[in-house]
Amino acid sequence: MANSIGTRIAEARKKKGLTQDQLAEAMGVSPQAVSKCENDISCPDITLLPQLADYFGISVDDLLRGAGAPEAQMVPEEDRKEFSKMMLRINVLSTKGDKVKVNLPMPLLKTGLQIGMNMETMGNYDALKGIDFESILKMVENGAIGKLVEVESVDGDIVEIVVE
Repeated sequence: MANSIGTRIAEARKKKGLTQDQLAEAMGVSPQAVSKCENDISCPDITLLPQLADYFGISVDDLLRGAGAPEAQMVPEEDRKEFSKMMLRINVLSTKGDKVKVNLPMPLLKTGLQIGMNMETMGNYDALKGIDFESILKMVENGAIGKLVEVESVDGDIVEIVVE
């Protein structure tokens, strides 16, 4: 199947540079179980889904449906969510295996920027350098939502910024 859970697990595993044996060891299952799952012969045990999702730095929904973060879009003013209820989500997946997830309410981001908060130094990831959070804030205030930024640094670190 082109877009099956097995295919998504295989893609996530390969993106992380792992073998089936390494994934099996990390999940506490046999390499055969991983192989059967990736080849759509069986599905992972439901109790492993949160562990798999966390390991790959994605949501269980992304793992099951392949939904991914919604692409950026502009929402008309009359359909916009209240700014005070919006969240900025920053996900960093480093090549060293670090997973950083930051969830900031948009009003907190706005206040932080007003007092000089510097997001670039968060975790010292090169992929965050050069991201203009003030411009992201302005875009959100004007109706932008969804996945606004996706960066892969030369070191292979991946940063995704989503506004919901």
